[in-house]
Amino acid sequence: MSDRHSMMTRPGPIAEGVAGDGGAMTSLPPLVEGQRLDQPTFHRLYEAMPRGTRAELINGVVFMPSPVGHEHGTAHVPVIVWLHYYVEQTPGLQVVDNATAILGNRSESQPDAFLHILPEWGGRTRVEKKMLRGAPELVVEVAHSSRYVDLGPKLEDYQRAGVLEYVVRALEPDQVLWFVLRDGVLVQQEPGDDGLYRSVNFPGLWLDPEALIRGDGRRLRAVIDLGCATPEHAAFVARLAAAREQNPEQPPPA
Repeated sequence: MSDRHSMMTRPGPIAEGVAGDGGAMTSLPPLVEGQRLDQPTFHRLYEAMPRGTRAELINGVVFMPSPVGHEHGTAHVPVIVWLHYYVEQTPGLQVVDNATAILGNRSESQPDAFLHILPEWGGRTRVEKKMLRGAPELVVEVAHSSRYVDLGPKLEDYQRAGVLEYVVRALEPDQVLWFVLRDGVLVQQEPGDDGLYRSVNFPGLWLDPEALIRGDGRRLRAVIDLGCATPEHAAFVARLAAAREQNPEQPPPA
């Protein structure tokens, strides 16, 4: 879990209101941890909260995590290095840092990072009014004080939404947990005999979990190079390019 408003318009002050019966303006109530709301109501209340407020809606329940600490922020950096290096070698993908994703009528989450296929390249997510809608193909969370939520209610929420792969970089103790959606269930995977994880849905996205824990960017990039040198990655790039050709009216990503 991490800071809010990466893909959001700036929220107004809580004093702003909505028109009630007879056209009178009524102030919006604040969000409260544990409230049960639908996504549209949550989003409306969240937009009215003071800037800097952090909240997520997980299966209809409001969670308001504590501020992100130094250890969490430090562990977050290698995750972005790893994903971004893979995207550089795989046209048609986008890695997003700390942005809101509307997963359904009961869920509005803000993953630490996610990787998705752009819609014009055959992806299933879309951006509407600066908000991502739909389940990203791969989500990453850094779990420290949020370990219970990330490996409990949030894992279940990503499973319901149809996230294909879910990676958790947990702290205290240091762990990397990788889940893959199989028959509607996010099932924890084990690394291969060589100690590496290999993505099922993103060929070539390989990970040395020990390098991620150490923050060893050189090793993370070297393992991605190995994965992207495989025939499976070349075939994936070709599939993405073929999907892009079916959408010539869409501009290519910058």
